Amino acid sequence: MFFAQQIKSSTIVLILACLLDQAALAAPISPLYRPAPALTGHDLAVIVNDADPLSRQITEYYSQQRRIPAEQIIHLRFSPNQAVLSKREFEQLKQQVDQQTPAHVQAFALTWLQPFRVDCMSITTAFAAGFDPAFCSKGCQTTRNSPYFASETDKPFKAHGWRPTMALAGKTFEEAKKLIDTGVAADYSHPQGAAYLLKTSDQARSSRAALFPKVAEALKNFWPVNYLEQDYIAGRQDVMFYFTGLTKVPHLTENRYLPGAIADHLTSAGGVMSGSDQMNITEWLNAGATASYGAVVEPCNYPAKFPNPGVLMYFYLRGSSLIEAYWKSVAQPGQGIFVGEPLAKPFAYQPRQTP
Repeated sequence: MFFAQQIKSSTIVLILACLLDQAALAAPISPLYRPAPALTGHDLAVIVNDADPLSRQITEYYSQQRRIPAEQIIHLRFSPNQAVLSKREFEQLKQQVDQQTPAHVQAFALTWLQPFRVDCMSITTAFAAGFDPAFCSKGCQTTRNSPYFASETDKPFKAHGWRPTMALAGKTFEEAKKLIDTGVAADYSHPQGAAYLLKTSDQARSSRAALFPKVAEALKNFWPVNYLEQDYIAGRQDVMFYFTGLTKVPHLTENRYLPGAIADHLTSAGGVMSGSDQMNITEWLNAGATASYGAVVEPCNYPAKFPNPGVLMYFYLRGSSLIEAYWKSVAQPGQGIFVGEPLAKPFAYQPRQTP
Protein backbone atom coordinates (compact mmCIF):
# COMPACT_ATOMS: atom_id res chain seq x y z
CA MET A 1 0.00 0.00 0.00
CA PHE A 2 1.14 3.58 -0.53
CA PHE A 3 1.41 4.15 3.22
CA ALA A 4 3.38 0.99 3.99
CA GLN A 5 6.58 2.98 4.46
CA GLN A 6 5.02 4.42 7.63
CA ILE A 7 5.48 1.10 9.44
CA LYS A 8 8.51 0.45 11.60
CA SER A 9 8.85 -3.19 10.60
CA SER A 10 11.39 -4.18 13.21
CA THR A 11 8.94 -3.55 16.03
CA ILE A 12 5.78 -5.16 14.66
CA VAL A 13 5.12 -8.90 14.55
CA LEU A 14 3.44 -10.92 11.83
CA ILE A 15 -0.08 -9.94 12.83
CA LEU A 16 0.40 -6.29 11.98
CA ALA A 17 2.66 -7.00 9.01
CA CYS A 18 0.03 -9.21 7.39
CA LEU A 19 -2.66 -6.64 7.93
CA LEU A 20 -0.63 -4.05 6.05
CA ASP A 21 0.31 -6.30 3.11
CA GLN A 22 3.92 -6.59 4.28
CA ALA A 23 6.09 -9.69 4.20
CA ALA A 24 6.00 -12.11 7.11
CA LEU A 25 8.68 -11.17 9.61
CA ALA A 26 8.28 -13.63 12.46
CA ALA A 27 6.10 -16.38 13.87
CA PRO A 28 2.66 -15.13 14.99
CA ILE A 29 2.50 -14.00 18.60
CA SER A 30 -0.69 -13.22 20.45
CA PRO A 31 -1.08 -9.50 21.15
CA LEU A 32 -1.92 -10.45 24.72
CA TYR A 33 1.62 -11.80 25.17
CA ARG A 34 3.06 -8.37 24.48
CA PRO A 35 1.08 -6.08 26.78
CA ALA A 36 1.15 -2.36 25.99
CA PRO A 37 0.85 0.44 28.54
CA ALA A 38 -2.26 2.63 28.41
CA LEU A 39 -2.72 6.36 28.84
CA THR A 40 -4.40 7.45 32.08
CA GLY A 41 -5.87 10.60 33.56
CA HIS A 42 -2.32 11.75 34.31
CA ASP A 43 -1.61 11.88 30.55
CA LEU A 44 -4.81 13.56 29.32
CA ALA A 45 -5.83 17.21 29.30
CA VAL A 46 -9.50 18.13 28.94
CA ILE A 47 -10.33 21.21 26.86
CA VAL A 48 -13.52 22.96 27.96
CA ASN A 49 -15.47 25.80 26.35
CA ASP A 50 -16.46 27.97 29.29
CA ALA A 51 -19.11 29.67 27.15
CA ASP A 52 -20.92 26.34 26.75
CA PRO A 53 -22.80 25.10 29.86
CA LEU A 54 -22.93 21.52 28.52
CA SER A 55 -19.17 21.51 27.90
CA ARG A 56 -18.59 22.67 31.48
CA GLN A 57 -20.93 20.02 32.88
CA ILE A 58 -19.27 17.22 30.90
CA THR A 59 -15.82 18.42 31.93
CA GLU A 60 -16.71 18.48 35.61
CA TYR A 61 -18.15 14.97 35.56
CA TYR A 62 -15.38 13.48 33.46
CA SER A 63 -12.58 15.04 35.48
CA GLN A 64 -14.09 13.47 38.60
CA GLN A 65 -14.52 10.03 37.04
CA ARG A 66 -11.05 9.94 35.50
CA ARG A 67 -9.27 11.94 38.21
CA ILE A 68 -7.99 14.58 35.83
CA PRO A 69 -5.84 17.08 37.79
CA ALA A 70 -7.14 20.65 37.85
CA GLU A 71 -4.04 21.92 36.07
CA GLN A 72 -4.96 19.65 33.15
CA ILE A 73 -8.33 21.34 32.57
CA ILE A 74 -7.71 23.75 29.69
CA HIS A 75 -10.14 26.67 29.66
CA LEU A 76 -11.24 28.37 26.45
CA ARG A 77 -14.12 30.68 25.66
CA PHE A 78 -15.71 30.96 22.23
CA SER A 79 -19.18 30.98 20.68
CA PRO A 80 -20.65 27.48 21.11
CA ASN A 81 -22.68 25.42 18.64
CA GLN A 82 -21.00 26.78 15.52
CA ALA A 83 -20.17 24.08 13.03
CA VAL A 84 -16.86 25.37 11.72
CA LEU A 85 -14.02 27.45 13.12
CA SER A 86 -11.95 29.57 10.77
CA LYS A 87 -8.22 29.03 10.65
CA ARG A 88 -7.70 32.38 12.38
CA GLU A 89 -10.17 31.60 15.20
CA PHE A 90 -8.63 28.21 15.75
CA GLU A 91 -5.05 29.39 15.84
CA GLN A 92 -5.93 31.91 18.54
CA LEU A 93 -7.53 29.13 20.59
CA LYS A 94 -4.67 26.71 19.92
CA GLN A 95 -2.18 29.27 21.19
CA GLN A 96 -4.13 29.47 24.46
CA VAL A 97 -4.19 25.68 24.70
CA ASP A 98 -0.45 25.40 24.14
CA GLN A 99 0.20 27.97 26.84
CA GLN A 100 -1.95 26.10 29.39
CA THR A 101 -0.96 22.51 28.62
CA PRO A 102 1.54 20.86 31.01
CA ALA A 103 4.52 19.42 29.18
CA HIS A 104 3.83 15.83 30.29
CA VAL A 105 0.34 15.72 28.71
CA GLN A 106 0.14 13.28 25.78
CA ALA A 107 -3.47 13.61 24.57
CA PHE A 108 -6.55 15.88 24.57
CA ALA A 109 -10.28 15.41 25.10
CA LEU A 110 -12.71 18.04 23.77
CA THR A 111 -16.02 18.35 25.60
CA TRP A 112 -18.23 19.49 22.72
CA LEU A 113 -19.59 18.16 19.41
CA GLN A 114 -19.64 21.55 17.66
CA PRO A 115 -17.50 23.01 16.22
CA PHE A 116 -16.35 19.78 14.58
CA ARG A 117 -14.24 21.32 11.81
CA VAL A 118 -11.49 23.88 11.41
CA ASP A 119 -11.81 25.23 7.90
CA CYS A 120 -11.21 22.12 5.75
CA MET A 121 -9.99 19.65 8.39
CA SER A 122 -11.37 17.90 11.44
CA ILE A 123 -11.15 19.61 14.80
CA THR A 124 -9.63 16.55 16.49
CA THR A 125 -6.70 16.48 14.06
CA ALA A 126 -6.35 20.25 14.27
CA PHE A 127 -5.89 20.08 18.06
CA ALA A 128 -3.68 17.01 17.74
CA ALA A 129 -1.22 18.39 15.22
CA GLY A 130 -2.12 22.02 14.53
CA PHE A 131 -3.81 23.45 11.47
CA ASP A 132 -2.17 22.42 8.22
CA PRO A 133 -3.78 22.63 4.75
CA ALA A 134 -1.85 19.45 3.86
CA PHE A 135 -4.53 17.62 5.88
CA CYS A 136 -7.12 18.83 3.37
CA SER A 137 -7.74 17.97 -0.25
CA LYS A 138 -9.57 19.42 -3.22
CA GLY A 139 -11.21 16.47 -4.84
CA CYS A 140 -10.01 12.89 -4.49
CA GLN A 141 -6.45 13.24 -3.27
CA THR A 142 -4.31 11.81 -0.52
CA THR A 143 -3.54 14.01 2.48
CA ARG A 144 -0.76 14.38 5.02
CA ASN A 145 0.22 11.14 6.75
CA SER A 146 0.23 10.69 10.51
CA PRO A 147 3.58 9.77 12.12
CA TYR A 148 1.53 8.13 14.89
CA PHE A 149 0.02 5.57 12.50
CA ALA A 150 0.98 2.06 13.74
CA SER A 151 3.55 3.61 16.07
CA GLU A 152 4.72 1.49 19.00
CA THR A 153 5.18 4.54 21.24
CA ASP A 154 3.08 5.09 24.36
CA LYS A 155 4.12 8.76 24.44
CA PRO A 156 2.79 10.31 21.21
CA PHE A 157 3.66 13.90 22.04
CA LYS A 158 7.13 13.03 23.22
CA ALA A 159 7.80 10.78 20.21
CA HIS A 160 5.97 12.60 17.42
CA GLY A 161 4.96 16.05 18.67
CA TRP A 162 1.26 15.09 18.30
CA ARG A 163 -1.35 14.93 21.03
CA PRO A 164 -4.12 12.62 19.75
CA THR A 165 -7.49 14.22 20.38
CA MET A 166 -11.00 12.83 20.83
CA ALA A 167 -14.34 14.59 21.26
CA LEU A 168 -15.95 13.40 24.47
CA ALA A 169 -19.48 14.72 24.26
CA GLY A 170 -23.14 14.17 23.50
CA LYS A 171 -26.14 16.18 22.45
CA THR A 172 -27.26 16.08 26.09
CA PHE A 173 -25.50 15.56 29.39
CA GLU A 174 -27.30 12.24 29.77
CA GLU A 175 -25.76 10.99 26.51
CA ALA A 176 -22.29 12.14 27.53
CA LYS A 177 -22.64 10.66 31.02
CA LYS A 178 -23.67 7.29 29.57
CA LEU A 179 -20.62 7.36 27.30
CA ILE A 180 -18.28 8.22 30.16
CA ASP A 181 -19.74 5.59 32.46
CA THR A 182 -19.46 2.95 29.73
CA GLY A 183 -15.83 3.82 29.13
CA VAL A 184 -14.96 3.67 32.81
CA ALA A 185 -16.80 0.35 33.18
CA ALA A 186 -14.70 -1.10 30.35
CA ASP A 187 -11.40 -0.78 32.21
CA TYR A 188 -9.59 -4.08 32.86
CA SER A 189 -12.78 -6.02 32.03
CA HIS A 190 -11.17 -8.31 29.42
CA PRO A 191 -14.49 -8.89 27.64
CA GLN A 192 -15.21 -12.05 25.69
CA GLY A 193 -16.63 -10.54 22.53
CA ALA A 194 -16.21 -10.66 18.78
CA ALA A 195 -15.35 -8.49 15.79
CA TYR A 196 -17.67 -8.04 12.81
CA LEU A 197 -16.14 -6.86 9.53
CA LEU A 198 -18.78 -6.37 6.85
CA LYS A 199 -18.37 -6.09 3.11
CA THR A 200 -21.70 -4.61 2.14
CA SER A 201 -23.58 -4.31 -1.14
CA ASP A 202 -22.37 -0.69 -1.34
CA GLN A 203 -19.21 -1.26 -3.37
CA ALA A 204 -17.94 2.32 -3.16
CA ARG A 205 -18.13 2.33 0.63
CA SER A 206 -16.62 -1.14 0.94
CA SER A 207 -13.20 0.00 -0.27
CA ARG A 208 -11.42 -1.01 2.94
CA ALA A 209 -13.19 -4.39 2.95
CA ALA A 210 -10.33 -5.70 0.81
CA LEU A 211 -8.36 -5.76 4.08
CA PHE A 212 -10.98 -7.67 6.06
CA PRO A 213 -10.21 -11.28 5.07
CA LYS A 214 -6.54 -10.77 5.94
CA VAL A 215 -7.50 -9.25 9.29
CA ALA A 216 -9.71 -12.24 10.06
CA GLU A 217 -6.99 -14.69 9.02
CA ALA A 218 -4.23 -12.97 10.99
CA LEU A 219 -6.24 -12.78 14.20
CA LYS A 220 -8.20 -16.04 13.99
CA ASN A 221 -6.14 -17.77 16.70
CA PHE A 222 -6.31 -14.80 19.06
CA TRP A 223 -9.74 -13.18 18.76
CA PRO A 224 -13.07 -14.10 17.11
CA VAL A 225 -13.27 -12.13 13.87
CA ASN A 226 -16.30 -12.56 11.61
CA TYR A 227 -15.81 -11.51 8.00
CA LEU A 228 -19.29 -11.25 6.50
CA GLU A 229 -20.57 -10.25 3.08
CA GLN A 230 -23.87 -8.69 4.09
CA ASP A 231 -25.33 -5.28 4.86
CA TYR A 232 -25.81 -5.51 8.63
CA ILE A 233 -25.81 -7.65 11.73
CA ALA A 234 -28.68 -7.89 14.21
CA GLY A 235 -29.31 -9.79 17.42
CA ARG A 236 -25.60 -10.16 18.24
CA GLN A 237 -24.88 -10.02 21.97
CA ASP A 238 -21.08 -9.86 21.84
CA VAL A 239 -20.14 -6.89 19.66
CA MET A 240 -16.72 -5.50 20.53
CA PHE A 241 -15.74 -4.31 17.04
CA TYR A 242 -18.06 -3.48 14.14
CA PHE A 243 -16.66 -2.02 10.90
CA THR A 244 -18.75 -1.56 7.79
CA GLY A 245 -19.50 0.73 4.86
CA LEU A 246 -22.93 2.23 4.21
CA THR A 247 -24.56 5.66 4.26
CA LYS A 248 -26.91 4.37 6.95
CA VAL A 249 -26.45 1.21 9.01
CA PRO A 250 -29.76 -0.51 9.93
CA HIS A 251 -30.59 -2.40 13.12
CA LEU A 252 -27.85 -0.78 15.25
CA THR A 253 -29.85 -0.97 18.45
CA GLU A 254 -30.65 -4.67 17.98
CA ASN A 255 -27.09 -5.59 18.96
CA ARG A 256 -25.40 -5.53 22.36
CA TYR A 257 -22.17 -3.55 22.44
CA LEU A 258 -19.74 -4.50 25.19
CA PRO A 259 -18.15 -1.72 27.27
CA GLY A 260 -15.23 -0.36 25.29
CA ALA A 261 -16.72 -1.38 21.92
CA ILE A 262 -15.58 0.47 18.79
CA ALA A 263 -17.75 0.82 15.67
CA ASP A 264 -17.73 2.95 12.53
CA HIS A 265 -19.01 3.06 8.96
CA LEU A 266 -17.05 4.29 5.95
CA THR A 267 -19.07 7.03 4.33
CA SER A 268 -18.61 10.65 3.29
CA ALA A 269 -20.32 12.59 6.06
CA GLY A 270 -20.57 10.43 9.19
CA GLY A 271 -18.72 13.02 11.26
CA VAL A 272 -20.72 16.07 10.13
CA MET A 273 -22.21 17.11 13.48
CA SER A 274 -24.34 19.87 11.98
CA GLY A 275 -26.45 17.27 10.18
CA SER A 276 -26.49 15.53 6.81
CA ASP A 277 -28.56 12.93 4.94
CA GLN A 278 -26.11 10.23 6.07
CA MET A 279 -26.03 8.47 9.43
CA ASN A 280 -24.06 10.34 12.06
CA ILE A 281 -21.43 8.51 14.09
CA THR A 282 -23.15 9.54 17.34
CA GLU A 283 -25.80 6.94 16.50
CA TRP A 284 -23.16 4.28 17.22
CA LEU A 285 -22.62 5.81 20.65
CA ASN A 286 -26.33 6.02 21.36
CA ALA A 287 -26.61 2.34 20.46
CA GLY A 288 -23.93 1.49 23.04
CA ALA A 289 -20.52 1.77 21.37
CA THR A 290 -17.79 3.59 23.29
CA ALA A 291 -16.20 5.32 20.29
CA SER A 292 -16.64 5.98 16.59
CA TYR A 293 -14.98 7.85 13.73
CA GLY A 294 -16.36 9.68 10.73
CA ALA A 295 -15.50 12.09 7.94
CA VAL A 296 -16.20 15.80 8.38
CA VAL A 297 -15.61 16.71 4.71
CA GLU A 298 -15.65 14.59 1.55
CA PRO A 299 -12.68 12.20 1.88
CA CYS A 300 -13.53 10.01 -1.12
CA ASN A 301 -13.33 6.34 -0.24
CA TYR A 302 -9.60 6.14 0.43
CA PRO A 303 -9.04 3.38 3.01
CA ALA A 304 -6.06 5.28 4.48
CA LYS A 305 -8.47 8.02 5.61
CA PHE A 306 -10.47 5.57 7.73
CA PRO A 307 -9.57 3.19 10.57
CA ASN A 308 -7.74 0.00 9.68
CA PRO A 309 -9.48 -2.60 11.91
CA GLY A 310 -6.44 -4.86 12.05
CA VAL A 311 -4.11 -2.15 13.31
CA LEU A 312 -6.75 -0.98 15.78
CA MET A 313 -7.32 -4.45 17.22
CA TYR A 314 -3.59 -5.18 17.35
CA PHE A 315 -3.01 -2.29 19.76
CA TYR A 316 -6.33 -2.42 21.63
CA LEU A 317 -6.08 -6.13 22.43
CA ARG A 318 -2.60 -5.56 23.82
CA GLY A 319 -3.99 -3.12 26.38
CA SER A 320 -3.68 0.33 24.82
CA SER A 321 -6.30 2.92 25.69
CA LEU A 322 -9.06 3.55 23.19
CA ILE A 323 -7.68 6.88 21.99
CA GLU A 324 -4.27 5.33 21.33
CA ALA A 325 -5.53 2.30 19.41
CA TYR A 326 -8.04 4.29 17.34
CA TRP A 327 -5.60 7.05 16.40
CA LYS A 328 -2.87 4.56 15.50
CA SER A 329 -5.25 2.89 13.04
CA VAL A 330 -5.76 5.90 10.72
CA ALA A 331 -2.93 6.73 8.32
CA GLN A 332 -4.45 10.03 7.13
CA PRO A 333 -6.72 11.44 9.88
CA GLY A 334 -6.99 15.03 8.64
CA GLN A 335 -10.57 14.75 7.39
CA GLY A 336 -12.07 12.59 10.15
CA ILE A 337 -13.23 13.19 13.72
CA PHE A 338 -12.78 10.79 16.63
CA VAL A 339 -15.63 10.74 19.16
CA GLY A 340 -15.77 8.61 22.31
CA GLU A 341 -14.37 8.02 25.79
CA PRO A 342 -10.62 8.23 25.23
CA LEU A 343 -9.29 6.42 28.31
CA ALA A 344 -11.35 3.21 28.07
CA LYS A 345 -8.90 0.30 28.31
CA PRO A 346 -10.77 -3.01 28.46
CA PHE A 347 -7.74 -5.16 27.67
CA ALA A 348 -5.26 -3.47 29.99
CA TYR A 349 -4.12 -5.11 33.20
CA GLN A 350 -4.90 -3.59 36.58
CA PRO A 351 -1.81 -1.84 37.95
CA ARG A 352 -0.38 -3.48 41.03
CA GLN A 353 -1.10 -1.61 44.23
CA THR A 354 1.99 -0.57 46.13
CA PRO A 355 1.78 -1.70 49.79
